[in-house]
Amino acid sequence: MIMANVRANVRLKEHKAMSPKVTLKAVASRAGVSYQTVSKVLNGQLQVAPETRQRILDAAQALGYRPNQIARNMRAKRSFMIGYSWVQTSPNQVNHILDQFLTSMVREAEAAGYHLLPFPFREGQEQVEDYRELIDTGRVDGFVLTSVNYNDPRIHFLMERGFPFVSFGRSNPDLDFAWVDVDGAAGMRQAVEHLLRRGHRRIAALAWPEDSRVGNERLQGYLQALQAAQVEICPDCLLRGEGTFEVGREMTLRLLDLPAEKRPTALVALNDTMAIGAMYAARERGLEVGRDLAVIGFDDAPMVQYLFPPLSSIRQPIAEAGRKCVETLVAMLEGRQPAERQVLLLPRLIVRASG
Repeated sequence: MIMANVRANVRLKEHKAMSPKVTLKAVASRAGVSYQTVSKVLNGQLQVAPETRQRILDAAQALGYRPNQIARNMRAKRSFMIGYSWVQTSPNQVNHILDQFLTSMVREAEAAGYHLLPFPFREGQEQVEDYRELIDTGRVDGFVLTSVNYNDPRIHFLMERGFPFVSFGRSNPDLDFAWVDVDGAAGMRQAVEHLLRRGHRRIAALAWPEDSRVGNERLQGYLQALQAAQVEICPDCLLRGEGTFEVGREMTLRLLDLPAEKRPTALVALNDTMAIGAMYAARERGLEVGRDLAVIGFDDAPMVQYLFPPLSSIRQPIAEAGRKCVETLVAMLEGRQPAERQVLLLPRLIVRASG
């Protein structure tokens, strides 16, 4: 019985391999319309009555019609590919935020008839050469940019070339281009205002280096919230460093070694990784996180809810950001005016036991 099924499957595959390619005219004949109508409907170039469109789609599926994508691209003089580069995560780490962003972009692109072409992010002027090659060889129709910073050479290059792109993140205020971003300052304001309502007045910040655009935007929210509450900003309580676990731990140990009258009772970190380092440091000093030292992170990575205690954090609408980036870029590529050319999304504080 098993061998009979295997032979039947083999014959079916051989029959499919030998079957002639299904043409547009065959689909048109089955659907009762012209082949020109079938072509335009399947390429999204013609609006017809819903029942007619469904009849065409049913006919194409029933006959197993597969469009010649290469021929379609050549006729349209487009690749229907969106270039995207990202900073690669080290092998021993998992980047849940990147996973969410990438997944939402892939889904939105596929729904619009496009695919993503990923390539590694490179620092400095080298990265521009990757973009230049992809444009000159016609392999992409546009780009989604991430890891954007001040004076980003990719933005200057693409603006000079007049090539379509959307950036996840802003750059210099004087540069006018399409972007989607999360309001990091608003997120940090929520965190500090929450700590102030809980009675904290010595609130430290674990910040990033001064050349980090994203870090400076988030830090601005920390400063704004303290100034609005007329709480003095202690210079010893604002520390800068790379956003790693070890840096977060080391900076928190320095804060906890301050004299009692300067020692913070709460801190905010610019990402969850630093916040986890801060929690570890507090336990090293025999403190209970949430009671002796309040800690709030940023990103709300999925695993932080399983820490002990669970970490309070700023949740970014990352999936929406990825969707908006592709939605805006596709509108530009299709010659339509995007609903919004510059989109600023609001994050949300998720309060848990750590703060």
